Amino acid sequence: MLLIIPDRGSNFTSIGRTLNAGFFAYADGGFPPSETRRGRCNPGTRLEEETSMRKSALLICSALVAAASLARVGAASAEERTVYIDGFGAKSGVVRSLGINSEAAMRAAVDLINSQGGVKLADGATGKIKFEYYDDRCVAEEGISIVRRMAAGPTLIGVGPSCSNVTEPLYGILQKKVGDATDSGLQFPVFTDVAIKIGLAKISEWSFRNVPSETEMYTTMYKWVKDTHPELKTLYAGVEENFSHSRASWYAVQKDAAPAAGFDVKGVTKWLVDDTNFAQQVREIKAANPDVLAVVAHSFTTCGLLKEMDRQHVKVKMLIGLTSSAIQETLTNCGKVAEGITIPTSFALLTPEAKAANERVAKYNGTLDIHSAGTYEAMFILKKLIEDQGVLAKPDTVQADRVKIRNGLAALKTTDGLLGTVDRTSDREAVKPYLYIAAKDSKWVVMHDMIKTKQAAN
Repeated sequence: MLLIIPDRGSNFTSIGRTLNAGFFAYADGGFPPSETRRGRCNPGTRLEEETSMRKSALLICSALVAAASLARVGAASAEERTVYIDGFGAKSGVVRSLGINSEAAMRAAVDLINSQGGVKLADGATGKIKFEYYDDRCVAEEGISIVRRMAAGPTLIGVGPSCSNVTEPLYGILQKKVGDATDSGLQFPVFTDVAIKIGLAKISEWSFRNVPSETEMYTTMYKWVKDTHPELKTLYAGVEENFSHSRASWYAVQKDAAPAAGFDVKGVTKWLVDDTNFAQQVREIKAANPDVLAVVAHSFTTCGLLKEMDRQHVKVKMLIGLTSSAIQETLTNCGKVAEGITIPTSFALLTPEAKAANERVAKYNGTLDIHSAGTYEAMFILKKLIEDQGVLAKPDTVQADRVKIRNGLAALKTTDGLLGTVDRTSDREAVKPYLYIAAKDSKWVVMHDMIKTKQAAN
């Protein structure tokens, strides 16, 4: 217990004595009232003594209150709190590399933030980020269950998921419009780092994404391919039909972007995300004999198809891949047969920030790519947001803090990315700088100068 003890005969106070419970400090420097009355310390009339004692008692009470206030302020300024930000994504199944790399990126970012002093909270306390990363197995029901559990606890925001087929129904359980008393949807912010199917964030005002725009990337890339290779005239597509992102990328983006650039689309063959036999699909591609093959699939089946094409000696003049296949896993599993596949991406080791981040993530057994780079960036966006929005991270401010974070994300116009400035749209999506890369000798090589966002270009 810290007491402030008035000095003898004045209103001046001295601070700093720590006393055990039950011990009392007196105005006369520690002598009890009985001793004072007996004249051992300050002789005088009884009335003068009592008046003096009352004044001293008031001073002590005031001093105690002040001391307690100072103690609280001191404790707050030195206090360290936990800021809970949890992640979730696919760490099992055929797209497990998405979650594994995102978790490594999240861990690298969090450890760096905490080692540099953590997050400055609104009352001067220090926040240290703590997170768990949950495996939703790319299953919608599991992703929804994970987020419901987060919302029932101290987590301020969820970062994830990996799969668009989880993201879309998950956004559907969130409150659609903030402040709508008739909507009982979950009032919990979700910041998606990987799932890239176009246009999802508009589902709820609690949903945000830090992923690139495939519409712009494929529209410009097909034009670039046509401009640089005018001899290529026909195109055939192979689509992972039961995966939300793959379907959307072909049917909502590439199916229109390719003919708009001048390609004659000869047809489409289809398979499922966990298929392992592609003999029939390759025969269909062989029969179509296209100049360009668009493999609209994730890494696992992209490699399966390309290996079967190699086995059947089927060749095309150019391969175009899905953004999600522009990852190390593709080169590791089928780099030789993927030689030349060209893909738009929002990440490459082009800037000092990207190279440094990649080295940090590698220490956690992960790699940075178009997806995990979004995770890494998201953690620093949230750190700045928590500090700017006055988050307290106290047990009784959890929902208020979630609202502050949501409002802060909604107000962002730009953020810092590993390749440069990232624009934010009014429907809570990101517009990232991007470029085209191709597989060459089992490495990704840059094929085109980086295309900056509008804000960065200005």
